Amino acid sequence: MASGGATWEELLGSNEWKGLIDPLDLNLRKLILQCGDMCDATYDAFIGDSNSKYCGAGRYGMKSFFKNVFLADCASKYQVVSFIYSTPIDVPTNDSSFTVGSTLFYQTNWMGYIAVSNDEVSKANGRREIYVVWRGTILLTELIDDLNANLVSALPFMGSQPVNLIPGSDAAGGAKVMEGWLSIYTADNPKSQFTKHSAQTQILTKIKELAEQYKGENLSLIFTGHSLGGVLAALSAYNVADTSAVPSNVPVSAFVFCCPTLGNQVLCDKIKARKNLRILHMKNVKDFLATYPKSVFPWGDYAHPGIELEVDTSKSPHLNPSQNLISKDNRLNWHNLQGLLHVIAGWNGSNGEFKLNVKRSLALVNKSSGFLKDEYRIPKSWSVERNMRMAIDQNGEWVEKEPLQEEEQATN
Repeated sequence: MASGGATWEELLGSNEWKGLIDPLDLNLRKLILQCGDMCDATYDAFIGDSNSKYCGAGRYGMKSFFKNVFLADCASKYQVVSFIYSTPIDVPTNDSSFTVGSTLFYQTNWMGYIAVSNDEVSKANGRREIYVVWRGTILLTELIDDLNANLVSALPFMGSQPVNLIPGSDAAGGAKVMEGWLSIYTADNPKSQFTKHSAQTQILTKIKELAEQYKGENLSLIFTGHSLGGVLAALSAYNVADTSAVPSNVPVSAFVFCCPTLGNQVLCDKIKARKNLRILHMKNVKDFLATYPKSVFPWGDYAHPGIELEVDTSKSPHLNPSQNLISKDNRLNWHNLQGLLHVIAGWNGSNGEFKLNVKRSLALVNKSSGFLKDEYRIPKSWSVERNMRMAIDQNGEWVEKEPLQEEEQATN
């Protein structure tokens, strides 16, 4: 039993979080915040500057990952065992000149990581935790896919694919997903120096490997991501739960933040029907991107599966009560992950008084925004890499440092 009374299975959604959301259970709150911080680390760890020759790569290696993103608690509990790479749009393989950003990293980009709890934590918790963490949109190519709201067959990531189909039949049973999301998840790039495989293949292969490695232990899988990362977390969680990647008794949960809609209602019904899969969606009531593309194309058949934890950023006395979509520093505050996590830390329901129930630094709100009130005198968007990774080499020249390379970072 967790200290608050809920079992770990209940915290992962075995009972669809009944009785744990309003009021928000303390242990569930802590789990959500940890997932959010693990998501935020993907932004810190990504080189997204198109002027960098390393654009598209991750900054850090696996061994030192959590230390470098200042998540000391995660560093003591988890070890990154794999990186995830994705190809935003289908690569025209007959055109070697097609590049986005640097020619070195071509089109495939660092998109997240997989982490596993260490032996000590696993023994204490009674289970081996596996986290799959996805990054949100940063690059232009990813934005292009974000805007591709066409609904296409969801068959490519559905586990049970019928054979001997009647010509013209719908093997997906009417389930459709946004084409842009599907492309990022399933496209591969034979010219990538990172991996020749799609994100889908990377995920399924690694999860099967870990399930075999820890066979005989209790396992739990948590997929998490923010914005586009939330979409990919939900889709990959369903893909894993709908295949033989893990035994059917292994709980698969997705904790997603500010997540746009995935596809049509039929797809969401199929996701909901998976008995070993549960999705919890944390969103701000003011965030129109959390309902995209339905917020832009209200006539479309777009839906989102799972249970919602809806909070209101206007409840916090620490945040700017801006009524503008775009803040002064050109950040979408209502969609900002750290702003959302701040509110979750102090959320006591729509009718309750905002009060920080867990220790969380207020300065984190301005890590990538200017959402805090000016009276706190916290610099806006203060999180930057020192000198943008420029350093003096042995010849006295200022050059950009290479991303950290570690032995276990070898690609497939």
